[in-house]
Amino acid sequence: MPTLLDGLRILVLEDEFLIAMDVEQLCRDHGAGDVVIARDLTEVDGQEVATQFDAAIVDLMLGGASTLDFASGLRAAGVPFVFASGYSDADEIKASFPGVRLVGKPYSGEDLVQAVAAACGRASLG
Repeated sequence: MPTLLDGLRILVLEDEFLIAMDVEQLCRDHGAGDVVIARDLTEVDGQEVATQFDAAIVDLMLGGASTLDFASGLRAAGVPFVFASGYSDADEIKASFPGVRLVGKPYSGEDLVQAVAAACGRASLG
């Protein structure tokens, strides 16, 4: 049976180590081929993301810096992504990024995986 994230290369922008580890394991459990964690925006080059990853999970704040510009770059490059955050101003996100899922923290793994799969055009198999 195919898994939701089968073979996908996923970038995880998350500065909380334990959460990042959980998300990585979650993605792998659902078949992701490669999971790369970046805890700081300086670790990722927006230009390279488009060629190296199939999807991204983006925390809205990374080390106190907003990731919205980075997310705009992902969108421009055509990389599907979801926001995962404890930050609650969903209206601003919906206005700036219509159609991009915002998975609130603390999130259930299932919600996050479904959101990423949906962003990549893979319908839920459940």
